[in-house]
Amino acid sequence: MTPPTHLPSSTWPIAFAESSAPTALATERELIIKRNNVRLIGEGSQTLLFCNGFGCSQQIWRYLSTPLANRYRVVLFDYVGTGDSDLGAYNWQEYSTLKRYAQDVVEICRVLELHEVVLIGHSVGATIAMLAAGQAPGYFAKCVLLTASPCYLNKPGYYGGLTLEDVNQLFALLDVDQNSWANLFSGMLIAPEHAPTIGEELASYFCNLDSNVARHFARVAFLADNRADVSQLQLPTLLLQCADDAIAPTEVSTFLMEHLPQATLTTLPAVGHCPHLSAPLETMAAIEAFLASPDGSTSTPVPARS
Repeated sequence: MTPPTHLPSSTWPIAFAESSAPTALATERELIIKRNNVRLIGEGSQTLLFCNGFGCSQQIWRYLSTPLANRYRVVLFDYVGTGDSDLGAYNWQEYSTLKRYAQDVVEICRVLELHEVVLIGHSVGATIAMLAAGQAPGYFAKCVLLTASPCYLNKPGYYGGLTLEDVNQLFALLDVDQNSWANLFSGMLIAPEHAPTIGEELASYFCNLDSNVARHFARVAFLADNRADVSQLQLPTLLLQCADDAIAPTEVSTFLMEHLPQATLTTLPAVGHCPHLSAPLETMAAIEAFLASPDGSTSTPVPARS
């Protein structure tokens, strides 16, 4: 199965690369754009940078990125080892921590000379966005974290939603049958009432992952514990949670609200772990209300689904 490709064909011209006398920065820029398959679309004074969830490519954002590109500049990319990134740049030791993925986000901002960026991350991408903003806050203005979890595992005094036995069973299946794992895991992310195409799309991303990267990235993502890093995010932050999410339960949002100094929590009228697929209009309404608010609050209610 191949994920859909519905992003607009028009992109920003990456004018930096057109210099007749390439500089060291221009050379590095080209390498990073290729490494992470960076795409830039839209126009506007505000830049939005989207951080994908585990195993997904930038296409996962199309229901948000395409309409938002009418009003904002949008930066999309793939993590090294996923999507159309440069698989040859995947270093097993370097990418053994989510902080390395966050470093890539910071590098993208640096070489594209971006400022006042709004980071929008989903699931493990929300953690990566949080870490990037903590590493280099000067590039960023706000954060939007969809179904975020700094630690998926239950710990003493902390309910993450999954047990070590749960994730070890998923790893064991992934090690022997990636397609079966992809179908099982995608089913955990959606609700029975969702259109079958949502689960099929998620499974297609997971099936198309390089098998070695899938096994490695899964362990990095789902065994990570970044709770100690949460308070380093000092920017206005919107937390978007779903009413019923087995991967990022409401207890996790409570933890984040207690440790993020400038956070606002919005519960979407959606279930499952992927509201940007299952409830894109409601998700976009919440994001735009947050972006329009000078203090980062969201006074505009999220419309209920009809």
